[in-house]
Amino acid sequence: MTRVRYFAAAAEAAGVDAEERHEASLEALRAAVVAEHPALADILPRCAVMVDGVRSDDDRSLDDAQLIDVLPPFAGG
Repeated sequence: MTRVRYFAAAAEAAGVDAEERHEASLEALRAAVVAEHPALADILPRCAVMVDGVRSDDDRSLDDAQLIDVLPPFAGG
C-alpha cells in the first residue's frame, strides 16, 4: 500500500487529505483517483506528483513507493 497525501486545492477537490492506494504505476494511480474523485480531473494535470520525495513521471512504478504527495501549483512567495 502507498499513502497518497493531497495538499491545498488537490485536497479540497479530493475531499480527503490522505488515503491508502494500491495502484502499480503513477499513470494507474492518476486514473483511479480521478475516477473516485472526479473534481480532481481539472487540477491533477497541473499538480506536481512526488513519489518518496522525487518528482516522477506517469511511467513510474509504485511497487516500492511509500509516500506520494500531490502538490497543486502554489502562488505567492
